[in-house]
Amino acid sequence: MSLLERPYSPPASPRRLWQDLGWHYASNGLIGLIFSATGPIAVTLAVGTAGGLTSTQLASWVFGIFFSAAAATLLMSLIYRQPLGFAWSIPGTVLLGPSLQHLSFAEVVGAFFTSGVLILALGATGVIRTIMAKVPMPIVMAMVAAVFLKFGTDIVSSAQANLVIAAPMVVAFVLLSAVPALGRYLPPVLGTLLVGCVAVAASGQFSLTTGGPLFAAPVFTTPHFTWAAQLELLVPLALTVLFVQNGQGIAVLRAAGHEPPVNVFAVVSGAFSLVNACFGAVSACVTGPTNAILTSYGDKSRQYSAAVVYGALSLVCAAFAPALTRLMLATPPEFILTLGGIAMLRALQQAFVTAFASRFTLGALVTFIVTISGLNLFNIHAAFWGLVIGYAVSRLLERPAHASADA
Repeated sequence: MSLLERPYSPPASPRRLWQDLGWHYASNGLIGLIFSATGPIAVTLAVGTAGGLTSTQLASWVFGIFFSAAAATLLMSLIYRQPLGFAWSIPGTVLLGPSLQHLSFAEVVGAFFTSGVLILALGATGVIRTIMAKVPMPIVMAMVAAVFLKFGTDIVSSAQANLVIAAPMVVAFVLLSAVPALGRYLPPVLGTLLVGCVAVAASGQFSLTTGGPLFAAPVFTTPHFTWAAQLELLVPLALTVLFVQNGQGIAVLRAAGHEPPVNVFAVVSGAFSLVNACFGAVSACVTGPTNAILTSYGDKSRQYSAAVVYGALSLVCAAFAPALTRLMLATPPEFILTLGGIAMLRALQQAFVTAFASRFTLGALVTFIVTISGLNLFNIHAAFWGLVIGYAVSRLLERPAHASADA
């Protein structure tokens, strides 16, 4: 197998893309975009604001992450004709919170640049594919199940906190899923979105702030390379992208029947992390939740069209980043949480089935427990430690299963 995986089929032509695109795929692309443009953006704004970033720096950050998500997704999905959705590292964004309290933003940007180089270099060596191939799929999917579990519980907590919004959305999803004749004309998740919008408007819970810029105006922050920032952020950022974020995306895509290019993912993530760094933005990565939405319906040979819609809409979001951010944050959080949870239900179900259906179940259970515990060592996300500890326990206590898998 070559170091950088080649596509299994010719790139999608405009005519082929038009033939493969349908309402269900377009709606999944739209939901994937809404998912990325709401909760993750709220996290980004919260971390940046707490860290003392100016509105100009925040707007540039939002522009960068949407631009790289659009470019990487469109490039990869059209070339490989698979739904290969990119976004930005949310765990990476979260770990920046404490760092911005004692490091300057220029020092953090310096770590963005070096982590991008490290991710790119590791992808070019081919070591990422080798490591990922050694970890059994049930263990990886147990990590995914632990990360995705909160999306499911968010539906319940949202219904408890704001029944007026959550209840109609849940009813719409159940009705459209239970009656196939309705679901053929209106995809369940799209119907959930529309009903949710009506519920938000009717309940008077849409609160849009006026003023502020309409178009993005990206700026370049000159990086400052210091040992303190590199020691604190370099390795955690790189490991989070390669094994937590990309690991989730790879597992979700494989569970949906695709063959994602693992080494190319790492190379592209590193390259676009450097692009992001130019705009003062956190690392680019393959996204597990969004790819779960993109692959949640239909013929797998046509699912790439959902990723193309997601990428095209992300490009629009990059251009109108300030206005879009205000628009998305004007809706009540329960609307976003319910929509995201419903869109992720099938992926969460598949993650549990794959993790605990057959072999490596003890390793999968340990991975699930460690990941959901929130263990944080050396500023590295719990999902990474879940994989490491779960795999080690499985190797020690599930030797026959590993022996048969290695044979």
